[in-house]
Amino acid sequence: MSKIIVVGGGAAGMMAAAKAAEDGNEVVLYEKNEKLGKKVYITGKGRCNVTNACDTTEFFQSVLSNEKFLYSSIYGFDSQAVMDFFERNGCPLKIERGERVFPVSDHAVDIIKCFERVLERYHVVVKKNTEVTQLLIDENGVVTGVEIKHKERIIADAVIMACGGKSYPSTGSDGKTFALLEKAGHHVNELRPGLVPLEIAEEQCKQMQGLSLKNVTLTLYCGKKEIYQGFGEMLFTHFGISGPLGLSAASYANAKCYKKEWLVRIDLKPALSEEQLDKRLLRDFEADKNKQFKNALSGLLPGKMIQVMPSICKIPEDKAVHDITREERKQLVKALKQMEFHATGTRDFNEAIITIGGINVKEINPSTMESKLVKNLYFAGEMIDVDALTGGFNLQIAWSSGYLAGESAGSEGRI
Repeated sequence: MSKIIVVGGGAAGMMAAAKAAEDGNEVVLYEKNEKLGKKVYITGKGRCNVTNACDTTEFFQSVLSNEKFLYSSIYGFDSQAVMDFFERNGCPLKIERGERVFPVSDHAVDIIKCFERVLERYHVVVKKNTEVTQLLIDENGVVTGVEIKHKERIIADAVIMACGGKSYPSTGSDGKTFALLEKAGHHVNELRPGLVPLEIAEEQCKQMQGLSLKNVTLTLYCGKKEIYQGFGEMLFTHFGISGPLGLSAASYANAKCYKKEWLVRIDLKPALSEEQLDKRLLRDFEADKNKQFKNALSGLLPGKMIQVMPSICKIPEDKAVHDITREERKQLVKALKQMEFHATGTRDFNEAIITIGGINVKEINPSTMESKLVKNLYFAGEMIDVDALTGGFNLQIAWSSGYLAGESAGSEGRI
């Protein structure tokens, strides 16, 4: 039996502690907040999108950074294993659209309660309101424990770091722990906000604030290069674009083309070709030929978009429909199929769901989650430079990496 210290009581830390303790080790979990899983409480708008039930090979298509690093952990503890874990421990789940998995209760707190029961069953000692301030590493480069408040030293056989990134710092993920790891010799790849809304330059976005669109296609360009395309839902806000498509686009932007301006194109009618859409417009315009342009769009667009469409397609709003030229109709078709906005950046870490960047994966053994630089030091979750799209994929990474770290840290033959 080994003594294992887990630093961080979020998704990855709770899973790491549960697995290490289940395997018969003495486990102490340190959490600087007043409760476990503070960020888990707010995931999925308080419902907690536990994982995604898609096929594992499909799962990796939703990973943006260093997907190969995750092969061992994901295949070793996949989404089905995660679902079995919660079901087995008294938290029934359901699968919704897009293979997203949620608690049947629709309450994230039930995920936390499930872990609390498991941790209690395996006698994990949970120390809340306790921040780890130092890693103890001997002259041979072996971690021997941690230092907490008042410079109290806690000795252990292994330490698992699962402290999160910098997203939603109000939940405790403020990124301060990365300094301890840099001091230990690790490199931290630049931290950037992920799954965060886009900021848009054009005033029309603000005018459409609160408008939610479904079944649209959003494409993001960096220069002339397409870096993201997705189909689904989006939301206009007072600063830009949010919703699932906006968040995913921003993650691609910050992961693949950081600190540059991006072009957003929205296809409002992806089911129709430009030719089909033009034929529909001809029919609509014939029926409304005596109306003003702005009053002939109600069957085509939602109200808030009707207000801005004349300025976007450059057709005077009071122009009679029967006076609209063929060229102007083409401009409208283009506006509907390729509505363009210029993204100037993304919102900051206060609104980011995840963190892009983190501990360089080249310094971690992907088969064990152990540091290649400091023996008996392990990593799990958002601290590592891996990230994925929205839909339960990031929590799956947390569960899988936490499980592998807990299993490896407590296994015989580790020392």
